[in-house]
Amino acid sequence: MDAFWAAPPVSRTLTALTLGTSLLVYGGFLSSTWIVFYLPRIFKFPMPEIWRFFSAFWLTGPKLDIIFDTYFMWTYSKGLETGSVRFSQPGDYLIYVMFVGLVILLLSGGVLGGWIFTSSLILAFAYTYSQDNKGKKVSFFVITFNVIWLRECSEHALPISAKLIPRFTSAWAMLLMTFIMSGPHSTLHQATGIPAAHLYDFMTRIYPTFGGGRNYIYTPAIVKRWFGADKPGTNVKAYGTSYRSVSNTSQPASRGTSSGFGFTSQWGTRGQGRRLGGD
Repeated sequence: MDAFWAAPPVSRTLTALTLGTSLLVYGGFLSSTWIVFYLPRIFKFPMPEIWRFFSAFWLTGPKLDIIFDTYFMWTYSKGLETGSVRFSQPGDYLIYVMFVGLVILLLSGGVLGGWIFTSSLILAFAYTYSQDNKGKKVSFFVITFNVIWLRECSEHALPISAKLIPRFTSAWAMLLMTFIMSGPHSTLHQATGIPAAHLYDFMTRIYPTFGGGRNYIYTPAIVKRWFGADKPGTNVKAYGTSYRSVSNTSQPASRGTSSGFGFTSQWGTRGQGRRLGGD
């Protein structure tokens, strides 16, 4: 449990919900009809099922996909939450997940009539991860090429692709293998993760940097406080969070002078000095 609570908060919560929901559904303990995105149920009166906006992102494919989808969700999500300079401030990654999730919901659920969006969300993570790590080779499990044919019995071949095609950008490799193994319909729904992730990149980086525009996607102060931005002794960095001591220990007196920026200058202890070239 210590390792679980030490993991990045958004990634661990999302991964745990995905694994738990999938095990309950495919284990026969929970019907998927309570999970999928279905507008008539969401706006049902007088008991709207609002949770479907979120639960539709928590259900993986069956059988081996439970393991592989959960693994890739955890790998890419953790890599972004702890290692991306895009999300260097508390709560930034949560806003990213909410934004791409909303776009996926509108495209896959609203336009295409999709019910489950987990593969689209994983693809969005992979796309953003590949943008942050251009030219970097991604390490995956070592398996032989023939293993791919063992997945013919599965309806979703999403995870296998990135392991077998390391030279491809992982997001496009995933999409290619979904097309080969599951057909154009599944590919179209999964592909909505790419415009969702790219739209976030455009609005937060490309347009403000190269177009001179304003970044309208920012992390509210209340979200930052949820992630401990107002707690003393916390340094939030791109690769994680470090904690420093906040105890007020007395510091030995320094013989130097202090500048207005809090740095001690040792020049105050030097001699009077002489001008070069003087007498």
